[in-house]
Amino acid sequence: MMRATFAGLALMAALTGCTRLENVGKAPAFAPQEGNYEHRAMASTPLPDVLDSKRGHEQASLWSRNRQSLLGDRRAMRQGDILTVVIEIDDSASISNASDRQRSGSESVSIPSLFGIPQRIDERLPEGASMDDAVSTDSSSSYSGDGSVSRKEKLKLKIAATIVEEMANGVLRIQGNQEVRVNFELRELLVSGYVRPEDVSRNNEITYDKIAGARISYGGRGQISDVQQPRYGQQVADILLPF
Repeated sequence: MMRATFAGLALMAALTGCTRLENVGKAPAFAPQEGNYEHRAMASTPLPDVLDSKRGHEQASLWSRNRQSLLGDRRAMRQGDILTVVIEIDDSASISNASDRQRSGSESVSIPSLFGIPQRIDERLPEGASMDDAVSTDSSSSYSGDGSVSRKEKLKLKIAATIVEEMANGVLRIQGNQEVRVNFELRELLVSGYVRPEDVSRNNEITYDKIAGARISYGGRGQISDVQQPRYGQQVADILLPF
């Protein structure tokens, strides 16, 4: 069973390595834009606006509430609209704890007289041995632990996201991705979640702390990322080895 497991892992590592060998000397490719949520949201036909004949004069006025007017509300509010997500994370945390435990115990059992049996046994025991203290135990244990966690994160980014779905309760689901390639390294920024239309500012921006179920990913792939990652054999050994 163990041999089959190692053989399977070795085969998977070999296949993965062969796939990666195809990218030697090539820059990492961008993810396709066609077919993702953003493309489908912007390509779908929006619902037509209902025109009221009584409000026909508002369509030609500079002071109308139309989004295309001079003072119209241009915030994203429909499927396919684009808004800017502002990500400013500056968090720090420090946790420390210590614990100390000690315990000691002592037990002694003696049989000085039991139908004369201990005295008879004493005659056969080596010199100095006796059944007066048949069982005597001492035990002690001590434990001390000390741990600390220190973390500091600082990130400031902006990304354009698309409204990909209007929920039944009026909440908007957004998704955005950004890819920047420099030489042979591709940096990726992904964001998704749910926002309320009223949380979008007049500048058509929303901060990350107002996104429910926010999923923010900032990473990359390329030659530098490959060097920073441990090799497949080492990753497999870290998982399987019990020591």
